[in-house]
Amino acid sequence: MSPVFLGMKNISKRYTGVQALDSVDFEIKEGEIHCLAGTNGSGKSTLIKIISGVEKPDSGSEIYINGELSLNRSSINSIHQGIEVIYQDLSLFPNLSVAENIALSRIISGKRKFLNSRSYYATASKAMKRININIPLDTKVEDLSIADQQLVAICRSLTGKLKLLIMDEPTSALTKYEVDALFRVVTDLKGKGIATLFVSHKLNEIMQIAERVTVLSDGIKIGCYPVGDLDSKKIEFLMTGDNFEYTKTSTLITRDKPLLEIENLSKKDNFKNITLKLYPGEILGITGLLGSGRTELALSLFGMNPADSGIIKINGKEIVLDSVTKAVDLGIAYVPEKRLVQGLVMEQAVSKNTVVTIIGRLLKKFGLIDHKKKSDKISDLIKKFDIKVPLVDAPVATLSGGNQQRVVLAKWVATDPELLILDGPTVGIDVAAKGSIHESIKHLAAGGMGVVIISDEVSEVLNSCHRVIVMNRGRISSEFITDESTEEEILESLENWST
Repeated sequence: MSPVFLGMKNISKRYTGVQALDSVDFEIKEGEIHCLAGTNGSGKSTLIKIISGVEKPDSGSEIYINGELSLNRSSINSIHQGIEVIYQDLSLFPNLSVAENIALSRIISGKRKFLNSRSYYATASKAMKRININIPLDTKVEDLSIADQQLVAICRSLTGKLKLLIMDEPTSALTKYEVDALFRVVTDLKGKGIATLFVSHKLNEIMQIAERVTVLSDGIKIGCYPVGDLDSKKIEFLMTGDNFEYTKTSTLITRDKPLLEIENLSKKDNFKNITLKLYPGEILGITGLLGSGRTELALSLFGMNPADSGIIKINGKEIVLDSVTKAVDLGIAYVPEKRLVQGLVMEQAVSKNTVVTIIGRLLKKFGLIDHKKKSDKISDLIKKFDIKVPLVDAPVATLSGGNQQRVVLAKWVATDPELLILDGPTVGIDVAAKGSIHESIKHLAAGGMGVVIISDEVSEVLNSCHRVIVMNRGRISSEFITDESTEEEILESLENWST
């Protein structure tokens, strides 16, 4: 049995009015692949911050490294002990090369006054060899795929004496094939005695990679379980106390005219000859590997990436979508995958974010804001989307991921769109919030709204959409009626096109 590398006893952390962690015990063994699971607000992020020295636990808490009590912890102290964290944003410098990003930590910790390009190229090359990958060292990080950026971040952590690698939602922007490649790297690290702690909402991935799973709920440790004693249903219940039942969306039966018609829509280097129809009240899923053209198509339908050729019709009328303003005026709304960057103003209040798209409709004479009308609209949207917020003027950054996504949805539904496009609507969101968001989407469609959901989670589009189309290399490769299809059939379609 492997010895314990990190041991934590009676870990508590209280912020003003919030008990983030309450007497939590936690351990991870040398070379172990461990998963930390829980809904948003369960205390996962706080525990990671305490492990990495970013936050200090309350008095009475004890942390042991290799069996020795670790006092006066800090971020630098944690790094010297072999603990590295890779957050969702990866914290890379996009304008620097792969070699520079990998060697940066070594350069900073060495306090070197002069930089020797030969030495940091050697450092980067050595780190890559440790996990058997080969990414051109001169390439700028901004030119890499998210999967390769993830590997660069791992290599950066390997320039020191790594003992524990913590990865926060590492697969949220990766395809299944890139996830498999990442897991091979993690398994390779295990073989070298390096432990990995995953934080993930994707239960199927937890079952695939973890050896043990620690579940938190409302700052309390529910338990630590060998993965062989669990399945997805049991993890869901441990995290939430509820059992979730997923039923496919029944086939849409309609004789209405199409809401959206696309004929041979093309954009050079993005997508080619896309032809499809979407009916009022229909939820259409689009899946495919990263680079398949799915997001580029969505951006074209929102006027941000105008097509070079082809026909777009809304309610039978041919239109030209060459600006976001025109798309909004035509009743089209778009919720981007990167909600923290593109969908929300994080420092601003929930109230401001929810009505920013319709501020022009809330004016009275002389261009002044009708504050009662604004307040009523904000209250209506918060209630409609069940946004959990202590105060409407609280910064949206203080909300959980699920509530942030509800704010983005509310913001665009406020425009009363006929067509709602959702790119990765549940990325980085826990299972309970996912169910709630999909119920909101189905409710909108039941009211006659046409919805497009873009996702690389086949189970998501299968259970929430009427139809699913698969895109590959900029083209539609296949189409499925969801209540007549299985997840295995759609995955097989993806795999056939990946080879």
